[in-house]
Amino acid sequence: MPEEQLNVGLLLFIPYRAMESRVFAELADAGFGDFTPAQARVFQRIGPDGTRLTELAEAAGVTKQTAGFLVDQLEKAGYVERAPDPQDARARLVRIAKRGHEAIPVAAQVVERVEAEWTAQLGKRRMAQLKAILTDLRAVTDPYQ
Repeated sequence: MPEEQLNVGLLLFIPYRAMESRVFAELADAGFGDFTPAQARVFQRIGPDGTRLTELAEAAGVTKQTAGFLVDQLEKAGYVERAPDPQDARARLVRIAKRGHEAIPVAAQVVERVEAEWTAQLGKRRMAQLKAILTDLRAVTDPYQ
């Protein structure tokens, strides 16, 4: 399909998918090969003090059952833990565990390298424009910002 026929959504998705693939390949190389993109969509939404499962499900755009299943997998692999919610004794929070904290800098370094490659391709000015435009677009596309 010629580039002029690609819609904006697809043009945004292609580089996202390329970055995601690199992140997961390097996570696997670093010993985190049991981490999946589906799990990452939930994991990335865990707040610094933990997040309730219902909030994770809503932010990830999945059912509570799906989020629960993914959190169970993450917990078994040591990426997250469940803890009592200090605000509500009946509720539990999902928090990032030791293994999760170890994986985060690996992924962050890959993202940094990919962005540097993209900056080399586009130039600093155009990369800054791209980030500014996408940040503006986020205001109307991300209900969780």
